[in-house]
Amino acid sequence: MTKPLLSVRDLVVEFPTRRGTLRALDGVSFDIAPGEVLGMVGESGAGKSITGAAIIGLIEPPGRIAGGEVWLGDTRIDQLAPEAMRCLRGRRIGMVFQDPLTSLNPLYTIAQQLIETIRTHMDVSEKEARARAVALLDRVGIPAAARRIDDYPHHFSGGMRQRVVIALALAAEPELVIADEPTTALDVSVQAQIIDVLKEICAERGAAVMLITHDMGVIAETADRVAVLYAGRMAEIGPVRDVILAARHPYTAGLMGSIPTLQHAADRLVQIPGAMPRLDAIPAGCAFNPRCPQVMDRCLSARPGLKPVAPNHAAACWLADTGVTHG
Repeated sequence: MTKPLLSVRDLVVEFPTRRGTLRALDGVSFDIAPGEVLGMVGESGAGKSITGAAIIGLIEPPGRIAGGEVWLGDTRIDQLAPEAMRCLRGRRIGMVFQDPLTSLNPLYTIAQQLIETIRTHMDVSEKEARARAVALLDRVGIPAAARRIDDYPHHFSGGMRQRVVIALALAAEPELVIADEPTTALDVSVQAQIIDVLKEICAERGAAVMLITHDMGVIAETADRVAVLYAGRMAEIGPVRDVILAARHPYTAGLMGSIPTLQHAADRLVQIPGAMPRLDAIPAGCAFNPRCPQVMDRCLSARPGLKPVAPNHAAACWLADTGVTHG
């Protein structure tokens, strides 16, 4: 077994409020190997973006990591001082956000932003940094990169800005890239191009990718494994093919049923009734029990933990170890 590049163990994130403490992540665990793409899916509010923010130390106060550990290689990073974490971000961990305008400074040219990032994390001259920046823009598919590098962010389309953000995230050749909804605001053809660029560059460099999205189609085409979050808890994790074809958690089955397919005609796509619970109203037992079509008495009082159901495949469902699949 390859040693994980990223290892998250029993991660707990809490937000104190006047009405009590809200637990946004409740014991989330997973690993990512070098060169692997792990997709993280779930409805809005499931805890996907909070997981990414916790890993890179960007939980907004008064939110805090209240438990668990985050390891990057042999370094535990969840307890690092803010300055040490700033050095780690960009150099060992790259981040691609959903809206490129939040990552790019409108007052500076693309060249200034890329060169500053490269020189902050790498010991190179201004000339070398510029050459690296042009090569990066060319690699992510920016036409006439040597000329366009001196443009400002507003001179680029949404898809091109997202390519620039990927170049920025990869500028210092990080070991891990966290991509948080990197294609949400883009049209379908541009989505595919952006995902291809991210996969190819990370594969070339052996970097691991954590791809956060609500789009199961993107996961099916992109990821090696998929982790399914529900109400801040891990519902299922395993190889993409296994999870899609033989989901062991009813929530996962509902998500997979929402993917349109050309192979099977259907009058309606699968619909999951109800909505995800608020953080201050998560039910006892399995958090999915109010919406589950196979709920049992046990589900109402006892919370299931992740159980192995097949090689590299685990699910948090009381039916998971019975061999019943929901695909």
